Amino acid sequence: MGSKSDQLLIVVSILEGRHFPRRPRHLLVVETKFDGEQLATDPVDHKDQPQFSTELAWELDRKALHQHRLQRTPIKLQCFAVDVLSSAKESVGYIILDLRPVQEKKQTPKWYPLLSSKYTKVKPEILIGMALESDAKPLTDGFKAKEAPPREVTPAFSNLDPKNITAVLNEEEGYHQIGPPEYCNELFVLSVTVAFASQLEQLIPCTMKLPEERPEFFFYYTLLGNDVTNEPFTDLINPNFEPERASVKIRSSIDVLRVFLAAQPNLQIHLCCGDQSLGSTDISIAGLLKKSSVDIEKQPVAVEGAFTLIPPNRAKQKLPSVPLELQPTVGVSVTLRKEGVNSQPSSPDKGQAVAQTPVKKRVVSPTFPKSPAPVQRASRAPSPNSPSPESPPSPLNNDPATESEVDSLQEDHRQARQFPHGPSNATEPRHQSEAVSSASISTSAPKIAIPASAHHFCFALDLRSIKDMDVGFPVNCMLRYSYPFFGSAAPIMTNPPVEIRKNMEVFLPQSYCAFDFAAVPHQLQDTFFRLPLLVEVWHRDKTAKDILLGVARLQLSNVLTSEKTRFLGHSGEQCWRQTYSERVTVTAAKGPSNKVSELCYFMTLENFGLVKTQEIFISDSSQSASAGHPKPVPQSQPPQDHVPQQEPEPRETLEYKAALELEMWKEMQEDLFENQLKQKELAHMQALAEEWKKRDKEREALVKKKVSEYSILEEQLQKTLADLEKREKQLAFSEMELQRLRKEMQADHERSLRELQDNSRRVREDCVHQVELERLKVKQLEEDRHRLQQQLQDAEHKYRLLEKDFLQFRDQQSTKPEIRLQSEINLLNLEKVELERKLESSTKSKLHYKQQWGRALKELARLKQREQENAMARLKKQQQELEHMRLRYLAAEEKDVVKTERQELEEIRNELNRLKQQEDKKQSRDERDTATGRTDGHHIQLLNESLDDYLSRLIEERDTLLRTGVYTHEDRIISELDKQIREAIANRSSK
Repeated sequence: MGSKSDQLLIVVSILEGRHFPRRPRHLLVVETKFDGEQLATDPVDHKDQPQFSTELAWELDRKALHQHRLQRTPIKLQCFAVDVLSSAKESVGYIILDLRPVQEKKQTPKWYPLLSSKYTKVKPEILIGMALESDAKPLTDGFKAKEAPPREVTPAFSNLDPKNITAVLNEEEGYHQIGPPEYCNELFVLSVTVAFASQLEQLIPCTMKLPEERPEFFFYYTLLGNDVTNEPFTDLINPNFEPERASVKIRSSIDVLRVFLAAQPNLQIHLCCGDQSLGSTDISIAGLLKKSSVDIEKQPVAVEGAFTLIPPNRAKQKLPSVPLELQPTVGVSVTLRKEGVNSQPSSPDKGQAVAQTPVKKRVVSPTFPKSPAPVQRASRAPSPNSPSPESPPSPLNNDPATESEVDSLQEDHRQARQFPHGPSNATEPRHQSEAVSSASISTSAPKIAIPASAHHFCFALDLRSIKDMDVGFPVNCMLRYSYPFFGSAAPIMTNPPVEIRKNMEVFLPQSYCAFDFAAVPHQLQDTFFRLPLLVEVWHRDKTAKDILLGVARLQLSNVLTSEKTRFLGHSGEQCWRQTYSERVTVTAAKGPSNKVSELCYFMTLENFGLVKTQEIFISDSSQSASAGHPKPVPQSQPPQDHVPQQEPEPRETLEYKAALELEMWKEMQEDLFENQLKQKELAHMQALAEEWKKRDKEREALVKKKVSEYSILEEQLQKTLADLEKREKQLAFSEMELQRLRKEMQADHERSLRELQDNSRRVREDCVHQVELERLKVKQLEEDRHRLQQQLQDAEHKYRLLEKDFLQFRDQQSTKPEIRLQSEINLLNLEKVELERKLESSTKSKLHYKQQWGRALKELARLKQREQENAMARLKKQQQELEHMRLRYLAAEEKDVVKTERQELEEIRNELNRLKQQEDKKQSRDERDTATGRTDGHHIQLLNESLDDYLSRLIEERDTLLRTGVYTHEDRIISELDKQIREAIANRSSK
């Protein structure tokens, strides 16, 4: 740390939130993590606008701040919803703060939205302010920053300041000293192993330009101030690199080392391409030494697993979330073990504090004597003072080192380099020196023959996570499985147990294990299809016996049906890899087969081709460890220098020696032939590889072209999105205008509806009144009809009487003389003349009355017109023109109606004339009858003439009234005249 004047405080002010949903049973807590130290706010109510009002601060100097800004170290804020009843924490979202724009002057707080928010319908935001403050004076009591979690320090070392504990390199002895010299009395080895990686292509952004040549990628991290990188590799899709271990020796004590590790920041491992970091992951080493952890005196402590690589500035790039099975991961194991105090460790070269040791694959062994190194059996760790022989490293094809047994794996591979033709066994003591040759080993161990058709396989299983545990209580979950086909019946277990509750998903620690074995392919397929792998889920209870919760059946044959990917081995041989991942159901172990949880796993099968070694050597320890397994009978004879002296004499004969030399020559020729075939196969595979590289370059060019096209499409899409946003704003404005117009139209519609209702009510009342009037008219007409019918009956009765009298008179007249009849005729003629005179006078008086009535009507019309003209004069000019237009329209309509009525009258007159002509013809016919018949015809003619005169009078009166302009066809008097005219026409036509 720098001087006191250079001390700074990074202050993060978490003020308030907005757009949060209301959850009465929950509280909101914001946990902030920076530089391996985590602070949290006080719980507040989960409401729409929670008030946090909390300041969190971290202390550092300017040099450390500059380093964090160069590394772009983020400040991560994780928001949780805590259940009040069950105290369960539920992640709501997170915020990533960038440290680079923070300045020492006060800045305005900003609203930051929650990323990966659980509340998708709303967009929660938090008001956050960041500032740098000088730490020249101690914090006051009113400062609201929460203290960092108390570090566990032994009372004997309570006077040690964690900030003053540093690692000092001792170049002469080749170790780092941590703490005061009086406390440093023990030796430790801190190792970091980068074992494997997957899905690394997800870290390459579309905008990143890689070198034209094949780019090289490597992992980079810093271990106690020493920069460490692994061997570069070129394939991101199938990363092919040697698992390498970087170890550093430390002289310190457990308590001082615990304080030092607790104060250290997270170990950052970067995936780099040149000088650019593609992604990184943080591994906390503060938990390596805890009071609650295992005793380091008995076994090493480790932090290991598959860690997710996060691209730099993920928040700034706004990258979408990636599914769990596609997330880029790197397998890392950080191990701390203790060496003996009195031991003399093999010191490295001076000035070389960090020694990198490639982690090699174990040499192929048959399946039955195989004794694999499971990931949780830390007791197999070899003695640290065993020598490590020097041998050239052999590159391997993406061998993921097992996680919890990294140190023992290193010793296994060292032994494998000593015994290139034997199996790797971690339990076998290593007492041979570097000068021991393979020939001497072959004479000291029994052999087991391997079939010529056997292949070298590597099967890796990663039990990644388990979720949805439904057993009714919190579970300390531990998984256990065993598969003797891989070479050992020893169980493989995950450790330590992890706590899991309902509706949660947890990742399992130390759940990766790899098995190397030799087997015939059809035997492998038959076993995988026939025997599933049973994974047991256990609940570990500290006070009671472990409980078996359920069993998951992993069908290993699924990996055989997956797609094969090709890669090249160390010596250029063709190798194949198959991967498969799935979620399977864990069923209850007891009772009905109900679902207990879901298990997510990932398995890989690699086929390295035929096994070159046809026989292996078994040590005593491996024989005793695999005593329960069947072993084949050795097919090769031991060398002659180890033949017992009791051998029969025929073996010493020349014939036997000749036959033996012949057999050996045959085997040598077979080996030569097989080598030639393998060389030809290698040549063909190299040709195929060249062709594959050529096509790969073509595909890369095509991909680059597609990427450029996609970038152009992306620009077009952004422009389209901008246009859409503009159109959306216009649409919103138009929608508001439409709503306003709709409201206005609705008001107009309601007003018009009310007016229509009032008009319909008035029209209904008028109609009711008109109906009443019409009913009265109908009633009056009915009375007139009855009266006329009565008159008609009376007239008919009189007519019958007259006809009877006429018949009697005719009979009488037929007997009287003609003179008397003539006198009566004359008398009747006189009466006729008198009646005609009276009719003429009545007609003249009628005409005079009509003239007077017409003059009165004309005078009334004139007065009415004068009154209308006076009223029209008082109106405006526009109203006068409108009224004139209306009057002209009415006049034209009346004219048309009058014209129509005149035509009807003309038709009626024509009909009357026709009827008159018919009557005249009829009268002419009747005159030819007898004299009595003539008299009767004359009487009928008089009746017809009277009806014609009555009809003509009615028509003339109607026309006179219409010509005055006062009455129209709708008036009542005109309607009555029309009705009487029609009745007269009907009566005349009936007679």
